[in-house]
This record gives sequence, C-alpha cells and structure tokens, in this order.
Amino acid sequence: MLAWFEKFAEVIIVTLLGIVSVATAYVSFQASLYDSKMFQEYAVGQSLKTEAESMYLEANQQYAQDAQTLVALDQLAVEMESSNGQIAALAQAKYDALYYGGVSEVFGEAIDRANAANEQSDEEYVSPQEDEAYLEDLFGAYSEKNVAAEEKMKTGDSFNSLSDKLILYTVLMALSLFLLGVAAVVAKVTTRFSISAIAMVIFTVTAFLSALVPFASID
Repeated sequence: MLAWFEKFAEVIIVTLLGIVSVATAYVSFQASLYDSKMFQEYAVGQSLKTEAESMYLEANQQYAQDAQTLVALDQLAVEMESSNGQIAALAQAKYDALYYGGVSEVFGEAIDRANAANEQSDEEYVSPQEDEAYLEDLFGAYSEKNVAAEEKMKTGDSFNSLSDKLILYTVLMALSLFLLGVAAVVAKVTTRFSISAIAMVIFTVTAFLSALVPFASID
C-alpha cells in the first residue's frame, strides 16, 4: 500500500487537493446562498411584522372608540326611558344618529347578541366587545399577518442554522486542504500517507454531513 502510494503520491495528493478545493468552494457557496435566503426571509418577516403592528394599532383604536360609543349608547338608552317625552324623543334621536354613524354592521350584530343574552340572564353582564365575531372582525387580519410574519422569521432562523452548519463544514474542509498541503511537501512517505489519510477522513465525514443539508437553489 505504501509502495503504491509512494509511487503515485504527488498525483494522488494533487488530485485530492483538487477534489477538496472544489467541494470546499461548493459548500461555501451553499452557505452564502442560505445566508442570502435568511436575510430575505428576515426582511419579509420584519415587513409583515410592521404591517401587523400597524393593523393592531388601528384595530385597538377602533376597539377603544367602540367602547366609548357603547357607553354613550347606554347613557342615551337610559334617557330614552325618561317620563319626559321631549327628553326621551331627543335621546332617541341622538341614539339613532350615534348608532348609524358610529356602529359598524358587525359591532351592531354583537350588540344585538349581547342584549339578547343580557335579557335572558341577569347573573352576568355580557359585553358586545367580548363577542368572538366582533373581535375576529377587528383583530383577525392582524392575527393572520402576525402568524405569517412569525413563519417567515422561523424560516429565516432555519436558513441561518443551515448556513452556520455549512460554514463549519467549510472550515473543516479548509483544514483538510491545509493537511493535504502539508502532506505534499513532507518527504517521509509514512508521514505523508498518515497526514493524507487524516485529511481525507476529515473531508469524508464533512462531505457526508454537507450532503445531508438540503440543496439551496438560486432564486
């Protein structure tokens, strides 16, 4: 084995240097692609996160406004029960105007359901703003956008993890290159063979682990 290696040592080492060099360049390229994909996913995720926050602020503002409207409607409803006909009529007119201008269709339906529930039971007050359909109408878009943002960030984290692995494998392959370079200038055959063998063991294991990482295509 050593005699055969000694005879073709230079050709073998040069060939191995070429193979390891190409593999190192490939793994490094794949790592850079995953880095690019990671930044892309993070950028999209952050953009979606910003949109989600904007939607939440808008929905929360509407929620607070609806709360004020609800209080005003309750006050006017009490005045509508007044024994004074003029006060009751004026309260009714204000109630109708406020309801028409300040209550959305979904919020109106929530008010109707809450009123029906409160009429059936006096034990616990049911607020229209606790209505699931109403909350979904207000915050549903925010929730969907926020989930999409989180998914993008998770994908970015996944790409980052794969990139880190490939960078580590690149370093190990570079170590193999270094060892093969040392083997190329060592005069003693046994030492040259041992160093080459160690380099190829490191490279083989690293190449196998690199092959387990999914291929990153160019978008």
